[in-house]
Amino acid sequence: MTQLKVLGCSGGIGGEYRTTSLLLDQDVLIDAGSGVGDLSMDELLNISHIFVTHSHLDHIAFIPLLLDTVMGIRTEPITVYATNETLDILKEHIFNWKIWPDFNAIPNSDTPFLRYQEIKLGQKISLGKRAITAVPVHHVVPAVGYHIEGALHSLVYTGDTTICDALWREVNKINQLKYLIVETAFSNSELELAILSKHLCPSMLLEELAKLSVAHRTGELEVYITHLKPGEDAHIMREIAEVDVGLSIAALHRHQIFEL
Repeated sequence: MTQLKVLGCSGGIGGEYRTTSLLLDQDVLIDAGSGVGDLSMDELLNISHIFVTHSHLDHIAFIPLLLDTVMGIRTEPITVYATNETLDILKEHIFNWKIWPDFNAIPNSDTPFLRYQEIKLGQKISLGKRAITAVPVHHVVPAVGYHIEGALHSLVYTGDTTICDALWREVNKINQLKYLIVETAFSNSELELAILSKHLCPSMLLEELAKLSVAHRTGELEVYITHLKPGEDAHIMREIAEVDVGLSIAALHRHQIFEL
C-alpha cells in the first residue's frame, strides 16, 4: 500500500515546526522544505524523485543540501519534476554556481547528479503503482498542486494557492478522492496580506471549499490544513471551525501518515 508521510507542513520554523515536505513511500518527495532534514542518511539515499509545487524557499530549501549530501554515494541521479517556469527559476537562481553548484553539470552534463523533468498541467507521471498529476493553483509565482493516486485512494495537495476556480474543477473530477490538503497561511485579520501574497485565510478557504461538488461535500472527504503560520495556527483553526461547512477539517501535523 502506498503511504504519504508528512515531514513538514508549517509556514515557518522553530521548535517542532518544519516547512513543507511530504514523503511518498520511500523514494518520492513532494516539495523539499526543512522537514527533509529529519531523514536519516539511509532515508535520504532512497530519494530518487522530487516533485516541486513552486520555487519559494520554504518548499525547495533542502533540495541543494540533499543533493550535496547523497551524491557521490548514490549511483543514480535524482530527478526534479516541475513546470518549465519553476525549473528555469531553479536553474537561474539556485543551481547557478553562485548560490549552489550546478548539479545538472556534475560530474558532467551526460551523467549529472541532478536531472530536470518538465511537467505540464494535467500530465500524469506514473511511478510504479503510483500516479502524480499536476493540477492548477494560483500563487505569486508559477505554481501547481498535485493529485496523488494510490491503489485505494486519491489525495490532492494544493501547495500554496489563493482563490482558483480551475483547481476545484479538477478536484471535482476525481472519483476516489479521500484526502484534501489545502493551505491557509493567515488569519482573517490578515485578509489584505493573504490577498497580496496570494495565500488563503479562513474566510477565503471556506469560500473555496464551497466549490467542492456535492459528492465530495457529502462523502467521506477529509480536509487537512497546511502552511499555518507558527504562533497563529491554533487561532486560524478556531476561525475555520466557526463556520460549519459539513466537512471534516483538521490541521495537518508533522509525522501524519496517509494510506493511499
